[in-house]
Amino acid sequence: MKVTIDEKAGFCWGVVRTVDIAEETLNLAAKNDSKTYILGHIIHNPKEISRLEEKGLTTITHDDLEEIAKNDKNAKVIIRAHGEPPSTYKRTADLGMNVIDATCPLVTNLQNRVRKYYELGYKIIIFGKKEHAEVIGLRGVCNDECTVIKTLEEAKQINDFERQTIFMSQTTMDKHLFHEVKGYLESKINNLIDLGEIESKLIGRDTTCRAVTSREEPLLNFAKSNDVMIFVSGKNSSNGKSLYNSCLKVNPRTYFVEDLSEIDWAWFENAETVGISGATSTPQWYMENVKSCIENKFN
Repeated sequence: MKVTIDEKAGFCWGVVRTVDIAEETLNLAAKNDSKTYILGHIIHNPKEISRLEEKGLTTITHDDLEEIAKNDKNAKVIIRAHGEPPSTYKRTADLGMNVIDATCPLVTNLQNRVRKYYELGYKIIIFGKKEHAEVIGLRGVCNDECTVIKTLEEAKQINDFERQTIFMSQTTMDKHLFHEVKGYLESKINNLIDLGEIESKLIGRDTTCRAVTSREEPLLNFAKSNDVMIFVSGKNSSNGKSLYNSCLKVNPRTYFVEDLSEIDWAWFENAETVGISGATSTPQWYMENVKSCIENKFN
């Protein structure tokens, strides 16, 4: 049996940057005998989280901030790649905390765009998951005065288009579905304009992450070229779910795995080739572990 890891799989540059910042901070903390905290899980992958926690990283929630500020003046608090709303920065500043901002630059840019259109008085529609960490940050920069949708059905429930409207996306959402929803909203607004009911128009900005969307075509080719496809990802990863579903459409023998224990050996019956890939938050070292596990079983 031939087992191959997708050569384009592994961390996107934004995750690499965040993990590098965390490791640099941990190394300095070890020298200074101080602690390093991160506000929320650094990425949506439990294996990488465990690796960094073994090096001393402690995951905290907003409820922990006051106690840490009171008892650990030398502590460093990292803002993860997903970003935070302005209220978090204000609170940590008021508490006098040492904050290291590891927000992905693409997310920062998106926050700035949302803030800009909010200040211009636009109606803001965000294609994303309302309680996703990134979207919570986006909601924060517009004082939560936005509409968040994640499906075409939810888009059909929107009827208020009196103001100029801007439509943008959480960076890790499905690009194709974004454009499907965008097309629907444009058609609906144009019909209302033709009827003379409104004068406003829709501005649609595809703010999905290119590191995710550019991977889809080569990933699908890779999935089609193998008898069995193992997709390795944290269950909470948005882009992981999206890429997995794309693989499943072209290869019905695609299986989602977060942990080695989830592998079912019956999946590999009569298979000669096995492909392994993962989300942009899946570490290369864990895909190597999956590869070794399969090879040890069958070779």
